Amino acid sequence: MSTRSVPVRVLACAAALSALAFATPGAKADGLADAKAMVAAHSSLPEKFAPPNPPFDAKACVGGKKLLVIPVSSANPFTKNIATAMTAAGKEVGLEVVEWENQARPTQWVQGFDYAINNGFDAIDLLGGVNPAVLGPQIKAAKAAGLKVFTSHFYDTTQDPDPSLDGTSRIPFHKAGEIMANWAIAQTGGKVNAIIIGSDEIVPTAPFVEGIKKTLDANCADCKYTYVNAPVPEWSTKIQSSVQSGLISDPTVNYILPIYDSMSQFVIPAIKITGKTGQVKIATFNGTPFVIDAIQKGEVEMDVGESLGWIARGILDNEMRLMCGMEASDQLYVPFYLFTEANAKDAGTPADYDRGYGDMHVGGYRKLWGVE
Repeated sequence: MSTRSVPVRVLACAAALSALAFATPGAKADGLADAKAMVAAHSSLPEKFAPPNPPFDAKACVGGKKLLVIPVSSANPFTKNIATAMTAAGKEVGLEVVEWENQARPTQWVQGFDYAINNGFDAIDLLGGVNPAVLGPQIKAAKAAGLKVFTSHFYDTTQDPDPSLDGTSRIPFHKAGEIMANWAIAQTGGKVNAIIIGSDEIVPTAPFVEGIKKTLDANCADCKYTYVNAPVPEWSTKIQSSVQSGLISDPTVNYILPIYDSMSQFVIPAIKITGKTGQVKIATFNGTPFVIDAIQKGEVEMDVGESLGWIARGILDNEMRLMCGMEASDQLYVPFYLFTEANAKDAGTPADYDRGYGDMHVGGYRKLWGVE
């Protein structure tokens, strides 16, 4: 996505912020303690790997099969790196995983289906934001040709997947929202004034944002927030201008909460231009490498990370089983882990998509697949 800067548009503030700031009612008396407890719970990695499915012979199951991964956009570092990690992990069990390069255009997703159908693929994975609801005819055609169609890292665990799918791997986006909100509460002593940034057209955005709002309401009597809806195609134009306008119109704003961390590339310049560096913090979600780099530079305060390599293996674990007619979990077992200035360098300099989380998932899944 473009990183070009855009001019300050102070007068656009009223239109850009989609909700008026308001204090949160009915907060619990022990809300600050609850916030700190949740932050502490996600400040360390699990001590051991917990298998999400039973062991199986993955090579015997999928050896020689082909999976086409269609990410929401190959320009999005988050989904791009997951697709790359899936390709590498697939080689360990003889599964050919191919990424369908695209720039988030639905016509390109349609072309990906045609390619899979015409080139002997066994399954298609719609990764990280490709909405199956807009691809009904293509899914029907793929299934008629004998392919299975999955989504991954798309639905919240509270949401029902599209019935046309052969399987899905969901994550608790709402929980990531709770962690982000509690981080801000803990860091400010319950004095949050935040701008939340989301993209309403992305299916899990609603429960994700609701997780942030409900947590602020429950744990923080003196917190307030506004919400900005920035559709994905408008990230490069709307996010920076909206944040700049919000910071100028309300000098007491102390947190920006972009729910997908790739949004941060447009938030950082807004904070710098308005002279708010050091005053306004960014807390976000995904653990994309360039954002962890930004933590090391002091530009982002916290990122709720997910090991992209762990995600990749979790997706493959579910989808390989489904390709072979087996049962599989409909969720991803991927622990959330907070990156801050204290541990961001553990991910490498520059950060890598699979460093900083230990390597228990690599050996864990290899053992689960019978290749170790």
